[in-house]
Amino acid sequence: MSFDPMAAAIDWLDAYRARDLNAIVQMHADSAVVDCRCCVRETVASEARLMAFWKERLDDCVPSELGDLKPVLNGTSISFVTPRGATTAIMEFDAEGKIAYMEWGALAAPQGDRRSTRR
Repeated sequence: MSFDPMAAAIDWLDAYRARDLNAIVQMHADSAVVDCRCCVRETVASEARLMAFWKERLDDCVPSELGDLKPVLNGTSISFVTPRGATTAIMEFDAEGKIAYMEWGALAAPQGDRRSTRR
C-alpha cells in the first residue's frame, strides 16, 4: 500500500478538530519543523516545543470546516476555517509518511481571485 499525503492531511485535520494532542504530535517526524504565521509567529523545531505549540493551538485556534485540499510539490495543501479566519497549512512528508515540515498561516487570495479596483 502506498502513502497518500492527502489522506494524511485529512487525518491531521480530524485529529486537530478532535483536540487529540497525542495523535497530532505523533503525526510529526522527530525532526519536524512547523513554521506558524497565524495564531503566533514562530518556528517550532523540537519535540518538547512541538507538544507545547500544539497544546496552545488546541486552546486558541481549533478548526471547524475544511475549505480546500490539494496536492502540492512534496506534499499537501489544506485550508480550513478557525475562529481567527481562513487558514492554510502546507505539509511536506518524510518517507515514513510523517509530517517533516509544515508552514501555515492566513490564507492569501490567489492572483486570479483579486478584484480590480479600477472602474
